Amino acid sequence: MAPLRILVVASEVVGFAKTGGLADVAGSLPRAMAQRGHEVAVVMPYYRAVRFGKIQPKPTSHVLNVPIGSRTLACRVFESKLPNSEVPIYFIDAPEYFDRDDGHQGRGLYQATMPGGYKADYPDNAERFAFFSRAALELIPTIRFQPDIVHANDWQTGLVPVYLSEVFRTNPKYANIRSVFTIHNIAYQGMFGADVMRMTGLPGWMFNAKQLEYHGHLNYLKSGVVFADAVNTVSPTYAREIQTAEYGCGLEGLLIEYKDKLSGIVNGVDYDVWNPALDPLLPERYDATTVFERKPASKAELQKRFDLPVDASKPVLGLVARLVTQKGIDLILSSAPGFLDLGCQLIFLGDGDREYHDQLRSFHAKHASQVGIYLGFQEQLAHLVEAGSDLFLMPSRYEPSGLNQLYSLKYGTPPIVRATGGLADTIVNANEENLANGTGTGFSFNDYTPSALYETVKWALTLYRDRPNDFRKVVRTAMKQDWSWERSAADYEALYRRLLG
Repeated sequence: MAPLRILVVASEVVGFAKTGGLADVAGSLPRAMAQRGHEVAVVMPYYRAVRFGKIQPKPTSHVLNVPIGSRTLACRVFESKLPNSEVPIYFIDAPEYFDRDDGHQGRGLYQATMPGGYKADYPDNAERFAFFSRAALELIPTIRFQPDIVHANDWQTGLVPVYLSEVFRTNPKYANIRSVFTIHNIAYQGMFGADVMRMTGLPGWMFNAKQLEYHGHLNYLKSGVVFADAVNTVSPTYAREIQTAEYGCGLEGLLIEYKDKLSGIVNGVDYDVWNPALDPLLPERYDATTVFERKPASKAELQKRFDLPVDASKPVLGLVARLVTQKGIDLILSSAPGFLDLGCQLIFLGDGDREYHDQLRSFHAKHASQVGIYLGFQEQLAHLVEAGSDLFLMPSRYEPSGLNQLYSLKYGTPPIVRATGGLADTIVNANEENLANGTGTGFSFNDYTPSALYETVKWALTLYRDRPNDFRKVVRTAMKQDWSWERSAADYEALYRRLLG
């Protein structure tokens, strides 16, 4: 079959700017598609993090004139390559919109930290990402890249399918392009006041319940769902869950209406980066045959780094996550005293809501000999937590796909998860039946309660301490799983080809 031409549009891309899993997908999927023989390009904003990052993009001679509200704004285009690939990535340089992030001053890609310590969205986010969505499409003839598919991601690019359908479709260069819109987390929808319609340049009559309007607001994520030719999310279970009131965040009715174009594909893992057999950030590398001889070196180093007693007999429960309600931090904090009573050491790595920062600091102060915390994100530490922990905590309230449970599998650190979204699709519970048939890869529970989490951890520790042969079987089975991007890219290719008929 003929190779496909795909333009991926995303507000963040790993290697350049990242706040979450969206960046990992936007960086890894294009590389995987290119390895399958397709022609792929990526476009993202030219943030300050990109301007001063490790990879320095080069300016091009291209200048785009992008309509926004009552004016037209000229912007430059920079270019580079995705790390470890020949995939081109283009950057939209509009300093008034994107040259503001600065971690030292509490300014991120989408939010800024206020004097009281809480985070608030930038008031012009609607304008920033309407501009970016329009600019991404204006870029196509400029760089002479004629895509078959434009693949937009999350609310920040929700207007891409709208502009493609309603503004650009009459242009022959865009007439045959099809759009895919991926929902990475439906909780973040990009809702703005009705007055934003004028700024988008879209006709006012589109502000109706069947198209762009949602309870008096302009909803960017809804817009993408309505106008994209295909909609997918990042696991089959999450695709089903978001059609229910519990998980749909108010859009469940819309997703039921459009269920025929909705599907789910689990995110993949870049095993060039997340693989203990290759990982330069570990004290000793290991694989499924050497895990029990060499993994303990990572555990000892992890205990040292977090000022905990270096004791191989102490089970280490690790967590790397955004410290927000979604990730089940409340369950962990409620259960944590019980984990300490079971003789565990707990290690937390993450950044997030101030209330969880405060609670973790207080908990650490009371139990400094058993609890380690790092409030922020540090790449080397993230790898060390994955490798040095005995069990990985991921009891999410909801989890569209999840990546850390997949990293944990590869690193021989069985994850303890709540069976929701991508966690349900990727982790096989190591109950007695699955231990007997050799399919267990981790530990899972259903009820969102501290007691359910505690009992699951207790069962995992029973295997770890009293049934080491069974625990070792879980570890080795976990490490043999294939959740590579090659697997996921094959599913995306099938989706693109179905869309093109």
